[in-house]
Amino acid sequence: MKRKLLCSLMAAVGLTAAGFAQAQISGNTVKIGVMNDMSGVYADIGGPGSVLAAKMAVEDFQKTSKSKMKVEIVSADHQNKPDIGSSIARKWYDSDGVDMIVDVPTSSVGLAISEVTKEKGKVHVNTGSAASDLTGKACSPNTVHWLYDTWMLAHGTGSAVVKSGGDSWFFLTADYAFGHALERDTSEVVKASGGKILGSVKVPLATQDFSSFLLQAQSSKAKIIGLANAGGDTINSIKQAAEFGIVKGGQKLAGLLVFLPDVHGLGLATAQGLNVTEAWYWDLNDASRAWTKRFVAANKGKYPSSDHAGVYAGVLHYLKAIEAAKTDDGTKVVEKMKELPTDDPLFGKGTIRADGRKIHPVYLFEVKAPKESKGPYDYYKLKQTIPADQAFRPLAEGNCPLVAKK
Repeated sequence: MKRKLLCSLMAAVGLTAAGFAQAQISGNTVKIGVMNDMSGVYADIGGPGSVLAAKMAVEDFQKTSKSKMKVEIVSADHQNKPDIGSSIARKWYDSDGVDMIVDVPTSSVGLAISEVTKEKGKVHVNTGSAASDLTGKACSPNTVHWLYDTWMLAHGTGSAVVKSGGDSWFFLTADYAFGHALERDTSEVVKASGGKILGSVKVPLATQDFSSFLLQAQSSKAKIIGLANAGGDTINSIKQAAEFGIVKGGQKLAGLLVFLPDVHGLGLATAQGLNVTEAWYWDLNDASRAWTKRFVAANKGKYPSSDHAGVYAGVLHYLKAIEAAKTDDGTKVVEKMKELPTDDPLFGKGTIRADGRKIHPVYLFEVKAPKESKGPYDYYKLKQTIPADQAFRPLAEGNCPLVAKK
């Protein structure tokens, strides 16, 4: 009798513990919101492809972990406007039971979502915004910056261009937080390397006619016209620069943030020779190629951007952290994300620092000439691998309050 009673008590404790663990998941479902530009200048970089990447991460997590955790994916278009993004985030967190927001290109929107997420005690895994302030003065205990940032881009592409002789610069800068941060960080690298900044012009987001801005860049006589923009703005500025004969006139373009879909939109004849700093490329290794094959099959033949890869890896690590922490409390989950080493098929092993910066190697590529490409989206040739410990701003230099407190 005593033995039976003891077994019954142990079983009851086990059920209670299981119930307790389950009770830590609000609504018994983890809800992930993919927020990005679904129809504008950044739609090919993120857009519906990021939703697909998030769903693939959920599928793979459930297969490998044998987890019974219920996960739901929702999505929304922030239209590259901070007020719209903040409004969506508040509704998601307050009314719709969303636990985490991922992607969020456009740094002004990303910074706004980071603040709302901190206020609500949720999780923001940012893969789409570039502003290094997300792990600097605006760092948050609830935000992880996964993929790339302006410091990384400046020290990758910027330093490579200066070393190759491009020692005088003029910037075409997207007129919002991302462009300002990218110009600032690249300017610091150029000057530290012995170069000069001859000027810059601020360009509104989603500009169609770059003629007046390109004329200013042309008249500066700078050797390098630095494109501190992204997506459709990068494509349009490069195409129109070709029409103006700027490159034929002796000046060179430096695309400081160029994604694979941008190169596809430009075509190799126009994009060939561009230096590109990326955190991921589909043809890096067998694991990346295998994942890409699945993505392409489900994405109507379109290949993934590095942002899509970042969304996949960020969601996967988030789910692992929830399982380990046995709660979806945002602050506790981010603490667990930083505690657990990252490990996924696309980025391999890595870490998340105290300031929220995800650390991994970064790659400097050169865009191939048309004759060098051997198949669809075979656009890059590797010039340099930047080790993880050198790819991002040193922890002590970011002025992140989370680090200053330690």
